[in-house]
Amino acid sequence: MSRHLEATIETFPIAGVFTISRGSKSQAEVVTCTISEDRFVGRGECVPYRRYGEGIEAVLAEVQAMAGFVAGGLTRAELQDRMKPGAARNAVDCALWDLEAKRTGRRAAEMIGAAGTQPFVTAFTLSLGDAEAMAAEARRQAERPLLKIKLGTEDDEARMRAVRAAAPISRIIVDANEGWTENNLVRHMEIAAELRISLIEQPLPAGADAALARIPRLVPVCADESVHATEDLHHLRDRYDAVNIKLDKTGGLTEALAMKAEAKRLGFSVMIGCMVGTSLAMAPAVLLAQDADYADLDGPLLLARDRPDGLRYDGSLVYPPAAALWG
Repeated sequence: MSRHLEATIETFPIAGVFTISRGSKSQAEVVTCTISEDRFVGRGECVPYRRYGEGIEAVLAEVQAMAGFVAGGLTRAELQDRMKPGAARNAVDCALWDLEAKRTGRRAAEMIGAAGTQPFVTAFTLSLGDAEAMAAEARRQAERPLLKIKLGTEDDEARMRAVRAAAPISRIIVDANEGWTENNLVRHMEIAAELRISLIEQPLPAGADAALARIPRLVPVCADESVHATEDLHHLRDRYDAVNIKLDKTGGLTEALAMKAEAKRLGFSVMIGCMVGTSLAMAPAVLLAQDADYADLDGPLLLARDRPDGLRYDGSLVYPPAAALWG
C-alpha cells in the first residue's frame, strides 16, 4: 500500500453576497484534500471558519502536515487522536472515507449503515438584509417548504414579520448567529412564537448563553456555535432543545456519526448543517442527515459555480451523492 496526500486551496464564487451578523462574503474559500492509493482517489473538502480561529493558509498547512502519517497507513480512528476537531481534520477524514469506498467498491452510505438513502428537504438560506430586501427574497422562495433566515441585530422584529408575511406557508428557522442579547431575547422569542417560527438557532453568544436555561423557550432553540463535538452535549441540556452538527466543527464524518448518536440518546433534536461550500463538502453530510430532524445543506445552491458531478437539487429536495462526487 502506498498512499499520497495532496491539499490545495480553491475558491468558488457566491451568487451575489452572503451576509450574516458577523459580516459578508462573495466567495467560498475551501481546502480540498486528495488521498490517492494506487489507482484509487479519495477527496474531502473543508471550509475554514474565522469565528473559530481558522485561517485558510493555516488549515492548509494542518492538512499537509498529515501527509507522512497518511503515507504510513493512518486510519480514521488514529486520525481522531492525531488531529483536533475542526476543518482540517474534516478534509482528511472525509478523504479517507471516500478512498475506502472507492478502494472496496462499497458505497459510504452502506459503510455507515445508511443504505437506501433517499432525497430529503433541505433548508434554503436567506442572508441578512433589511426587512424589505429579505421579504423580497422570501417571496421569490415562498414555495420552498423550509427557509432559514439570517438575523442577529438589536431589533429583528420587522425582519421576522416581513419574511413570514412573504412566505406564509413555509416552515422557518431563524439563525441569529450569536447576535441577540439577554435584553432582547425574550421579546424576539415571543415574536417568533407568534409567527410560528419552527426553530431559533444560536440566539446568544457561545459561553454567554446561560439565560436560555432561565426563560420559557416558547420556540425550540438550537445550539450551533455552542456545540462542536460529542463532549459538549452534556453541558447544553438545560438551555438547548436541538444541536446543529457540522462536519467542519466535529472534524469529519467519523466524529459526526458519534455525536449524532449521542445527541439522539440525550433527547436533542438534530440538525445537520454546513458552511458555504461545494457539493463535495455537502456529500458526506447528506448521508449523515438521512434521519435528522432538520437539514441545512444548501451550500451549493448559494454558489455561482459548483464542482463537476455536484449534488442534484430539485427545488428544496437534495439527493444522495453520485459515486463520481464522493463515497
